[in-house]
Amino acid sequence: MNEKQASVAARIAELSSLPITELWPVWDRYFSSRPINPNRVFIESRIAYKMQEEAFGGLAHNTRQRLEAIGAKHSKIKLRARPRDTNFAPGTVLLRDWGDRDHRVTVNAEGRFDYEGQTFKSLTAVARHITGQHWSGPLFFGFGKGGAR
Repeated sequence: MNEKQASVAARIAELSSLPITELWPVWDRYFSSRPINPNRVFIESRIAYKMQEEAFGGLAHNTRQRLEAIGAKHSKIKLRARPRDTNFAPGTVLLRDWGDRDHRVTVNAEGRFDYEGQTFKSLTAVARHITGQHWSGPLFFGFGKGGAR
């Protein structure tokens, strides 16, 4: 172990002996806000990671992405459904039969949605305008189960 590694290892080992009141200034050096539910083990581990990252460099972007993908794939934690990919090419026309008429929505060059002379920020806003109720726009236009039929 070289001097730099030994120094970082010693600083990290020292964290467990510091009172929590002395850990907070170290935390504040690395993070912009404090955790809602402070847990000493969490605080020490996050500070230790930041110390190592500062001394030796962080993970490469592609390594971080790969680790996140592996974690997501193997996680036992139930997460909310991921947002559907609803990036449409400009000029895409979405059709929906609703309330005895056909509704035609066109995706404009800014990625917004044009419907009957109005521009909407999202498909959900268009669906709400058409139905008068809250609908998931992608589902209303048939992009997923429970949508248009």
